[in-house]
Amino acid sequence: MDSPRARYLVFFQYVGTAFSGVMAIKRPGQRVGVQNFLERAAERLNSITPVKFSISSRTDAGVHALENSAHCDVQRLTGRPPFSPDVLTTALNSHLDHPDIRVIRAFRAPDDFHARFEATSRTYLYRLVTGCSVDMLPVFDRNLCWPLRADHLDVAAMQEAAQHLQGTHDFRAFRSASDNDWQNSVKTLIRASVGPARASPFTHPQEKRKLQFWDLEFESKSFLYKQVRRMTACLVAVGLGASTPRQVKEKLESGDPGRGPGLLVAPAQGLFLKTVQYAGLDWAPGEACYNRPSVSGGRSPGHVPEGPEL
Repeated sequence: MDSPRARYLVFFQYVGTAFSGVMAIKRPGQRVGVQNFLERAAERLNSITPVKFSISSRTDAGVHALENSAHCDVQRLTGRPPFSPDVLTTALNSHLDHPDIRVIRAFRAPDDFHARFEATSRTYLYRLVTGCSVDMLPVFDRNLCWPLRADHLDVAAMQEAAQHLQGTHDFRAFRSASDNDWQNSVKTLIRASVGPARASPFTHPQEKRKLQFWDLEFESKSFLYKQVRRMTACLVAVGLGASTPRQVKEKLESGDPGRGPGLLVAPAQGLFLKTVQYAGLDWAPGEACYNRPSVSGGRSPGHVPEGPEL
């Protein structure tokens, strides 16, 4: 009799510069995705059935993740007990053959758990730096932020514009033309914030006086394809004086993706998936299992999956 199948919720992070995105790519001759490397590492677990990672949150080429998540099933050889979450984490990291990916932690999960559909929110972070051209950016921050030559942003105006985006709206004005699921464009943006960030610790002391880093954060259960990068572009246009908070509100209400400033999509390299949240998940030391809340946070009868993430 075969050993029982064990399902895990796995958290992982990556620098996205070298990858086609997080999703697996099977076409030869193309840059592969983070999922390819995770599943290649999982082959070394000697599972009876191949280990496939179901990714919770899609990210594009060049986009990074401080924390993404996925679920996977592992079925060990007959008579062998399931891996503990800590052993699974160590094993995957030891077999990963790319230095820009790391598994953070794993949890045992119910057999019907789904990493994408049961996530309660996702938070994206976008990093900007002002007073800096691409060639002036410290080498340690290249591909990790969007450098702007301007030495000033109207942050108060950006914050006012961000307030217009918060709440439940039809965000089709911020959809991508290639997004086939934009009909499901009503989303609830729980939080949109703009504020100064600490100077990068890798910035040369003589440059710290002229470089200013900024963080933009967006939290929602799900996002339209490239929605965060499009909202970021609009807020930056407001900060640079090329648009106004009222025009951002009008764009949102218009439903027209082409309305607004010329730069409609912020570059990929400044974007990070910061967190994926699950109701009832305890990150405390020693907690190894995800227990789905009985009242809220899990899938309920009639659950309808949200649209694709960024």
